Amino acid sequence: QNKEKFNYDILDKVANSGVCFICFYFPSNLLANIEIYVIITTAVCPCKTGGSQRSKKRKTQNPQKLRKTQMGEQIMKNRRVFLKLSGEALAGPKKTGFDEDTVREVARQVKASVEAGVEVGIVIGGGNFWRGRTSDSIDRVKADQIGMLATVMNCIYVSEIFRNEGMKTQILTPFECGNMTKLFSKDRANKYFERGMVVFFAGGTGHPYFSTDSTITLMAIEMDADCILLAKAIDGVYDSDPKVNPNAKKYDTISIQEVIDKKLAVVDLTASIMCLENKMPMAVFSLNEKDGIANAMQGKNSGTLVTVS
Repeated sequence: QNKEKFNYDILDKVANSGVCFICFYFPSNLLANIEIYVIITTAVCPCKTGGSQRSKKRKTQNPQKLRKTQMGEQIMKNRRVFLKLSGEALAGPKKTGFDEDTVREVARQVKASVEAGVEVGIVIGGGNFWRGRTSDSIDRVKADQIGMLATVMNCIYVSEIFRNEGMKTQILTPFECGNMTKLFSKDRANKYFERGMVVFFAGGTGHPYFSTDSTITLMAIEMDADCILLAKAIDGVYDSDPKVNPNAKKYDTISIQEVIDKKLAVVDLTASIMCLENKMPMAVFSLNEKDGIANAMQGKNSGTLVTVS
């Protein structure tokens, strides 16, 4: 280092030597101008990995790169994804409670993606326990609060199945739940992602009048996710209900603006507007498709890609 210029050549040599360090450079006029250069040689300490790699700054924009395969699948390069599961899907044929075989199949596919290096956040609905909006006997706010607790129960159960399958997990909530969950903060969630954990975002937004569609959209945007993955009962987005109209047309790709204009209800309107304004793409696919979750997490989607450009 000389007095006028930071010597990056020396820094590169030290970085490549396998030493984890943080270097601060302070110019002579300390009070007038402070420049701080922080270099972290590797996301995982090389003392544990036996080598050193430069870590690149996380990009906050969505770096999707799309290409067509011979089979016509849209491919996205995903680094961090958020998966939305419905409570009813976890119930399997019983339609209520939990179906362990269904949850274990979800865990198997998520584990394959985590081992491939994908960071996974999960939001689960509470419909296998509570559909408060169908009752006129309970105040809407109280009904939504019951629904929030239903999502916490779902996340605790699914988290334990994931752990039994060999994954590390953590559950975050927007409100205190004793020692059952941790209180959400972006820094805390990023810490868990860096440790290779699957992070569950339970309890909705913590406020009534917001669905789990809004929850996953808000969390995906705040946590700089690349894409939202929607595992549904059907294999994509259609121009009408395929259960009612056998001639319904499936979209391979559709813009979020079209989804809003045509009222296709991929997610609720609040979530759709947030995706539009914050350029958060979505991939819609069938939960019943073989390896559908694993394929979508690794960028292979044979369903519908909802674009934002």
